[in-house]
Parts: sequence; C-alpha cells; structure tokens
Amino acid sequence: MTAMDAIDPTVPPSGTGCVECLASGGWWFHLRRCTQCGHIGCCDASPSQHASHHAADAQHPVIRSFEPGEDWFYDYRTDEGFAGPQLAPPEHYPLDQPTPGPAGRVPADWEDQLH
Repeated sequence: MTAMDAIDPTVPPSGTGCVECLASGGWWFHLRRCTQCGHIGCCDASPSQHASHHAADAQHPVIRSFEPGEDWFYDYRTDEGFAGPQLAPPEHYPLDQPTPGPAGRVPADWEDQLH
C-alpha cells in the first residue's frame, strides 16, 4: 500500500478534538487526523500520543495535521512528510479552541508533561 492508497479524501474528521482524550478526561498539545477513517488523535508530543497508537492499532499509517494553517501529511511507515490531496472539511479544529486543549483540562505544568 502506498501513502496515497491510505488516504480517503471523502471521510470527514471524527470531531474537533482527540477522541480518546475527550472520552477519558485527558488533554492534548496538537491534533492529527487519520486519512483513512478520520480519527482525530493527539500528537506524539502529547502525554497520551493517541494518533500514533491509532495508526499502529488500526494499521492506518498516514495522518494529516489537524492544526489551523497546516496541511502536511505524514507516513508513519516511512517517517516522511509529504503533500497530499484536499480532505473533506473541516480541515482543522475550531479557531476558538485553545492549544493545548481542551479548555479547562490542561494542567498548569503542561509543558513539563510533553514528550
């Protein structure tokens, strides 16, 4: 499977924040979007690293940034970024959502907890 085979541009994102962090009361630093199923997970700098866990568990190797102003793609198998197609909207989380997020869950020492 090529990186482009792992992209379904018609699938919308699963929501506006990391699926697992929202369910567990956790928080994230940056968000990533699975290009196969739309799963939104937190980045590898985040405490729980849900995006890369999803990629490994679901065998969905390609993500795209879910950050405003970023449109890069990344393939976990090759450890390489690349340019890809336009994906179904929205392309990023809401602009009023803080980074890190979500609002009210980020600890005061959040920078010390990043990977």
